[in-house]
Amino acid sequence: MPANSALRDYLLTRRSVGQAFLQEPGPSAGELQTLLTIATRVPDHGKLAPWRLVVFAGQARIDAGNALAEIAARRRPDIDEASLDIERRQFLPAPLVIGVLSTPKPHPKVPEFEQLLSAGNVAFNLEHAAYALGFAASWITRWFSFDEDAAAMLGAGPGERFVGFVHIGTPTVAPEDRPRPDLADIVTYWTAPHPAHG
Repeated sequence: MPANSALRDYLLTRRSVGQAFLQEPGPSAGELQTLLTIATRVPDHGKLAPWRLVVFAGQARIDAGNALAEIAARRRPDIDEASLDIERRQFLPAPLVIGVLSTPKPHPKVPEFEQLLSAGNVAFNLEHAAYALGFAASWITRWFSFDEDAAAMLGAGPGERFVGFVHIGTPTVAPEDRPRPDLADIVTYWTAPHPAHG
């Protein structure tokens, strides 16, 4: 297989774009199908498809935010209006948000942790798919990923949990890179242990 320099350069420079900087236009219906197809081409030991995707587009983004604000108000009766407005805008301004659910299946050879990692790959592949189609993306995990009532309202079923929400849209800024870890600090090369001398 020949080297793919364009793909290499993309992977060396990929950078998320914050949700506040993702605007219209978003993916078309056809592009959305491509996004979802790319997203689900991930390592999946046992072919279990241990994930689901929930699409929030159009009015659904506003409705989801309003429902989150209602839950937040029940949880915190003293919450102020500014904080409620933040909750109402959790799925804005990006024109498309896709929630990725981990849906583990019982399997004697595929532990739940491995299935969870597969779901994480779906979320990251959504980012790659967005960039491949000329958009930008941001993978976000907030309180409602971990709150049982909020997650259920957003589409999680029994035994499922969100690994995050990928916001997709047209970037309004050119992202600047951030500091990356020094490889010398995070990479080791394994060598066989020396046999003990008796």
